[in-house]
Amino acid sequence: MGWYERLGQWSDEHRFGVDLTVTLVLAVVFVPASAAFSSAGAGGVGTSGGWAAFWAALLLAPLPWRRARPLASAITVYSVALVHLLAGYLVIFPADFAVLVALYSVTVYGPRWAHRTAIVSSLVGAVVLGVALGLLSGRLTDLATMVFFTSAFGGMTFLAVWAFGLVRRSRRETIAALVDRAERLEVERDQQAQIATAAERARIAREMHDIVAHSLSVIIAQADGGRYAAAHDPDAATRALATVSETGRTALADMRRLLGVLRSEPSRVVVPPGAVVGPSGTLALPSGRGSAGTPPGSPYGPAAPGNPAPASGATAALERAPQPDTADLETLVAQVRDSGMRVSFVRVGQSRPLPPGAGLTVYRVCQEALTNVLKHAGPDPEVTVVVRWGSTTLDLEVEDDGRGASTAAEGRPDARPGGYGVLGMRERAALFGGSVQVGPRPGGGFRVHLRIPVPALPAAAPVPGAFPQPPGRVVPGPSPAPSGRMAPGRPGAATAPPPPPPPVAADSSHPALDRPTDRTP
Repeated sequence: MGWYERLGQWSDEHRFGVDLTVTLVLAVVFVPASAAFSSAGAGGVGTSGGWAAFWAALLLAPLPWRRARPLASAITVYSVALVHLLAGYLVIFPADFAVLVALYSVTVYGPRWAHRTAIVSSLVGAVVLGVALGLLSGRLTDLATMVFFTSAFGGMTFLAVWAFGLVRRSRRETIAALVDRAERLEVERDQQAQIATAAERARIAREMHDIVAHSLSVIIAQADGGRYAAAHDPDAATRALATVSETGRTALADMRRLLGVLRSEPSRVVVPPGAVVGPSGTLALPSGRGSAGTPPGSPYGPAAPGNPAPASGATAALERAPQPDTADLETLVAQVRDSGMRVSFVRVGQSRPLPPGAGLTVYRVCQEALTNVLKHAGPDPEVTVVVRWGSTTLDLEVEDDGRGASTAAEGRPDARPGGYGVLGMRERAALFGGSVQVGPRPGGGFRVHLRIPVPALPAAAPVPGAFPQPPGRVVPGPSPAPSGRMAPGRPGAATAPPPPPPPVAADSSHPALDRPTDRTP
């Protein structure tokens, strides 16, 4: 910003003070000059210097408010000019320049109708001044000449000042519009940042809830079962502890993957002098700590007999694994089934690739529904998970016959099922244009239904050389290909494809027999 712009900004901030100072300086010069001009007889017949000085002071008096109150200042200046013209003081020079200043000020700082009225009044005043000067000469030819020249000169002067004021007004309006736009963009930017922050916090909260709630529910169920089975069935207790370990390791990997996006750079570990760093990047125990069977570099002390310490790359491999999707639903169901709950998995229709994030949404909704069954369905519920692939939609239904949710709903007629988990499911579905319906089933149990739109299934082209099937036989579709992913914490254990269903006669009335079906009890 140059000195001229800074001076203009300072002048706008101190309008009245600057205008008052300028007016006082002009009054010191203009008032005596106007008195001398009128004493010489140039202002009209019978004029005196004292009255001319009086009228000059009145003309200059409203100018300190020309920017603070432009309309009132212009009206006052124009009124004083008209009165002294009617009083016989035709021209008070140079105080009459206050009319031009008032016209410029009301054009730049006043409303639109005010500067339009001011220019019309100025042109009319120029004509009236010409007529008055012509009548003062007493000859008709001089009257016409004075009217013409006074109107032309005065009109051109007023129009020039008005045009200059319009240019200045346009510049001020443009600058004001740019400043307003910049302020609105700044506010919008802050709002967008707040919205993005809130959305990211909601996403992290959903992921944290799904990971922690599901993993802790499974761990608690397995720990309780292992504690009760330890005295009577040590093998069952060992299996429960293995499930607890696998679930905790998977949850830890998911947590690290989720929180890793919040770090701007890899974390740095400060190693004290003389410390030994193990192969997994952890600090080893000092010499003399632990027993002889402690693996080198292990910070956890001696390993249990017969159970070597887990490999350091297991958790890292889980962290590098892709996000779960619909292909991992069988693994999820198997994990919940290992906790002792009876879960059936049914898949209807032909699966297809989903948009990024849609498969994770289906997985998390199923995970949250199964977690709620573990927590609220009561003892020994039977759960059915149905994945139905339609032509343009994907439906996920998780139903159980437990009594937990239905009993709470019957006890409170105005009860509304749902919490942070249900809210997270609805938010996930809404991101992809889907919907989630939750509520108790008639007769007991609970039901969660997710529906999201999916890409349409492409039309299958006829296979060359294929033989037509007889009209009394339904040919089952091909079984879905295995996902190829490993179960959490079980390296090398891939999901096997389910066997194809046997042929069914054409007179069967089951509605799902015309589509490939996979049911894992």
